Amino acid sequence: MDKGKITQLLQAHSSGEPGAMNKLMPLVYDEMQKMAQYRLSGERPGHTLSAKGLVHEAFLKLVDFDRIDWQNRYHFFGIASQVMRNILVDYAIKQQAQKRGGDRQRVTLGESDAVTEIKLHDILSIHQALERLEKFEERQVRVVECRFFGDLTIEETANALGISTPTVSRDWNMARAWLNRELGGKS
Repeated sequence: MDKGKITQLLQAHSSGEPGAMNKLMPLVYDEMQKMAQYRLSGERPGHTLSAKGLVHEAFLKLVDFDRIDWQNRYHFFGIASQVMRNILVDYAIKQQAQKRGGDRQRVTLGESDAVTEIKLHDILSIHQALERLEKFEERQVRVVECRFFGDLTIEETANALGISTPTVSRDWNMARAWLNRELGGKS
């Protein structure tokens, strides 16, 4: 992956250059695919939101972010992590609404559906806990988004957020401890 080219294209997009994001997609696709696969790895086969679908939906949302002053590829992947989190939360909310009669179709629940329902609940629980944490530790939430939802390393997260690696490690440990306490050991 040509890291310098990614930064150039991001800055070109910020400057209003038409087509810059279209040129960017092939350069970031594999990394975004890894992020999405990591996030969806525990879901049942045939899950209606695929890694490919998550990447494409996230990229479509990122293309609309024309007012962001993109700093570099790490900044891009940090924002992509936040976008993926939002997509997964929206998906989980929609799935729960449908399971409560929102789609008005009767279905027979099998073993695999019970597992999926728990995972959707976990995503929503984590999201709600992060909303509470954000009220007093916003940076820790950004770290969790990068690490948990984006599968970024400590170093990549530090670069994405413009902070030191020891700060990321400290925030990651603190946020995980707080989330574990909030979620009763579920995360």
